[in-house]
Amino acid sequence: MLFTVEHPLGRPDCSPDFIAKQGLVDFAIAIEGAGFDAVAFTEHPAPSRKWLDSGGHRSVDPLVALGFCAAVTNRIRLVTYLLVLPYRNPLLAAKSIATVDVLSDGRLVVGAGSGYLRSEFAALGVDFEQRTQLLDEALQVLREVWLGETYVRDGYHFSARGQVCLPAPVQLPHPPIWIGGNSRSGRRRVARLAQGWTPLLLDEHTANTTRTPPLTTPAELATAIADLHELAEEAGRDPAAIEVQVQSPQSAFLTDDTMSTEQHRDHLGQLAEAGVTSFVVQVPADDVEHARDGLHRYAADFGTYVG
Repeated sequence: MLFTVEHPLGRPDCSPDFIAKQGLVDFAIAIEGAGFDAVAFTEHPAPSRKWLDSGGHRSVDPLVALGFCAAVTNRIRLVTYLLVLPYRNPLLAAKSIATVDVLSDGRLVVGAGSGYLRSEFAALGVDFEQRTQLLDEALQVLREVWLGETYVRDGYHFSARGQVCLPAPVQLPHPPIWIGGNSRSGRRRVARLAQGWTPLLLDEHTANTTRTPPLTTPAELATAIADLHELAEEAGRDPAAIEVQVQSPQSAFLTDDTMSTEQHRDHLGQLAEAGVTSFVVQVPADDVEHARDGLHRYAADFGTYVG
């Protein structure tokens, strides 16, 4: 199993040091040094004050932040978690993605989703009701735009007439694409178009907030992964080639003293048996040094999995 460390800016107790130059340098180096496999940044470019005050979270631009992390690391993967592709013209998205992949020597993973925050769509001038169609269009563009020297397509809100996207990414035909969301329609999209699925284990209330079906237990997740594998086979693809990255309540192990080491090790084992290939880890957000110490402690306690 691989391990992705999520940047803690989305938490209300996050220290400003995590988004200061030296703090982010230290954080990225700590992730790599402790043996973890990836760093991830979420996205909310235009959240409303109402949403933030009711439990929403801040973010930086994930591709900019990952480009910064690329400059101070050599091994870890760089994950957008998740990039809301409908917010962007897909050709602009292609340029940003290719740039980070080139500058990182091919370490970018594009975790992508359709988005769920209606007010943010309105602020960005994007039709909320069109989000799934825009996601599918963007995924298609990202799979096609680097294949040749010119690109022609009439999109929902653009018209390409022989455009080019150079330099192309290092990872061809494109960087890995992981699709978020718990729905079966999302799994169908993964089976057809993507290299990974990023579901969430969460309760019904949180699922409603993020407009995705609930998955509450490793057993339910195992059923969903089995369904994904069947859909992949129907699409003529090897199910083993599709990664599954999961975030669960136990992602907060390092910040929740009610979870024992034994319980967490058992949880990781259940996820591995279910077919999970990557697990999201959250770190203490009050101090970069505490985060670094937590990462090393986690690696020591769960060395069977980490590294």
